[in-house]
Amino acid sequence: MYKSILQPLLFLLDAEKAHHLTFSLVRFLCKIGFSSLFEAIYKIEDPRLEKEVFGIRFKNPVGLAAGFDKDAKLYNELSNFGFGFVEIGTLTPKPQEGNPKKRLFRLKPDQAIVNRMGFNNMGVADAVGRLKKKHKVLIGGNIGKNKLTPNENAVSDYLICFDALFDHVDYFVVNVSSPNTPGLRELQDKAPLTALLLELKSENTKLARQKQAKERPILLKIAPDLTDDQLLDIIAIVGDTKIDGVIATNTTIGREHLKSDASLVSETGGLSGKPLTKRSTEVIRFLAERSNKAFPIIGVGGIHSEEDALEKLEAGADLVQLYTGFIYEGPALIKRINKAILKKQRQ
Repeated sequence: MYKSILQPLLFLLDAEKAHHLTFSLVRFLCKIGFSSLFEAIYKIEDPRLEKEVFGIRFKNPVGLAAGFDKDAKLYNELSNFGFGFVEIGTLTPKPQEGNPKKRLFRLKPDQAIVNRMGFNNMGVADAVGRLKKKHKVLIGGNIGKNKLTPNENAVSDYLICFDALFDHVDYFVVNVSSPNTPGLRELQDKAPLTALLLELKSENTKLARQKQAKERPILLKIAPDLTDDQLLDIIAIVGDTKIDGVIATNTTIGREHLKSDASLVSETGGLSGKPLTKRSTEVIRFLAERSNKAFPIIGVGGIHSEEDALEKLEAGADLVQLYTGFIYEGPALIKRINKAILKKQRQ
């Protein structure tokens, strides 16, 4: 039904307007009692799907990537479609509008999306207000810095978000890999990234002691555009800072071998979707093999089928996340992946 009726209708609209309309529709349907129906159609409850990663027990390994529910407005409703976890954000200390519209583009022949949203969000305090309600699903908190914060002061932005979200999320993701905030990717360089992660690790220990709580796992989200030498640096940084894992990968600034109209291909921003499938899997495999699987990896990028997800898991990912594939394929993709994982276990 989604691919034959709803998706074609949504794709007639501007991409950002379609996103907001989808949110309103899902919220409305769940409010009038459709939650149980969605769960019956899409959710699989099976102990064989459960997986413990960085100390957290996931009901299944298929999550929703950051960027879809930036402001933590719909995480419980989205969990009805069978996600094992939902990552909110990217959140920044202060609200910001993001980049000027139009800033979200569908490249339909490539089953891809280009976005230059620019960390548009209502600020971390606003999200915390909604995160205080009971969670039906595990929540990851993806954090970043405000556009106007210079890189030399970036640590303070990440700490503000970390402190605010500590009581309300199950794990953290440090986003230094979005291409849509000027200068942000410079924080992926070894020295500033090590300093940032060590500060967050120290804060994690301090807050856990103060609150008599468990430390929250800290993950790093990296770009697919890193060289092999830079990926080796990432492995070294994870070992030196003792963070809990890596999310591979964010969107790419590359535009190779695309079929879509040149006017769309030339739009600046991060490219996600099918063109990213191969590269994100390569990065996962490189990290897993070169580190001797020293840390958990969440695989994301170009998962549009159960085969795509299984490839990432076989390459070394412990969990996977959907974003663009969820938009193109709909919620049935989550169930298909989980069924494929169960089938693979039986073989």
